[in-house]
Amino acid sequence: MAVYSIKDLEKLSGIKAHTIRIWEQRYSILAPQRTKTNIRYYQDEDLRTLLNVALLNKNGIKISKIAKMKEEELAEKIAAISEINFEDGTQLDALTISMIEMDENKFDRIINTNIDQIGFERTMMEVIYPFLDKLSLLWLTGSITPVQENFISYLIRQKIISAINVTPLSSGSEVEKIILYLPEGERQELSLLFMHYLLKSRGRHVLYLGQDISLSDLVDANRIQKPSFIFTMITETFAKEPVQNYVDRLAETFPDTKILLSGYQVVAQQVEAPDHVIVLKSLDQMLQFIDQ
Repeated sequence: MAVYSIKDLEKLSGIKAHTIRIWEQRYSILAPQRTKTNIRYYQDEDLRTLLNVALLNKNGIKISKIAKMKEEELAEKIAAISEINFEDGTQLDALTISMIEMDENKFDRIINTNIDQIGFERTMMEVIYPFLDKLSLLWLTGSITPVQENFISYLIRQKIISAINVTPLSSGSEVEKIILYLPEGERQELSLLFMHYLLKSRGRHVLYLGQDISLSDLVDANRIQKPSFIFTMITETFAKEPVQNYVDRLAETFPDTKILLSGYQVVAQQVEAPDHVIVLKSLDQMLQFIDQ
């Protein structure tokens, strides 16, 4: 069972600690435990309750009315708001609740409703990516557990793969081939999978190699398929050594193929790229390049 401080609750819910204390005192929304030194601490059930209460309150329901709701009524209101309210804050809060509760059905309803309304690409750009930004912050501050992060990342991964699978394949000698891969040690696959979807949906032939690919493996794939482009992202690896060394080896190994690079380490370390290597510093730049 996880233990949270009132500051953790503030970060996760967006409700100020002062307000949380008032809700405790006036409406008995939460019932914190206390350590032997009289310091408040909260448990999983307290966090779930606060997230649900906060979501309803942000959507115009008075705290005095929420405090009188039975558990079934609370759940019904949350489900209704999550599916019909497309404001950014509401979507992020609802997804956070689904992650904390590890509730796949709730996550599925939220994402599927968005996909039906605005399509998969906009759902990724306007809902999933802002949520992943929030997830990174919560992870860095220790407000969520690894198992919660893994749970929600797996669900997002499955959604992207499903979208890729239902997108028709492009064929023909005139269709550009693009190899997608992650270098050895690189594990952040969600953005690469989304790039797969973006390219495939725009009529490119994508050769997806996945993660942990060595240069020798890449040479074999390049020899067999002779792609127009090779695309990779470097986010976690080479944090303690210059990423420039890897880029130089990559450029020398494939002098006749256009290489597309992205990822935090590529941008942060200000990589110098030869003429046939193109650095894409943001998702917007990637989209512009694809659409051109």
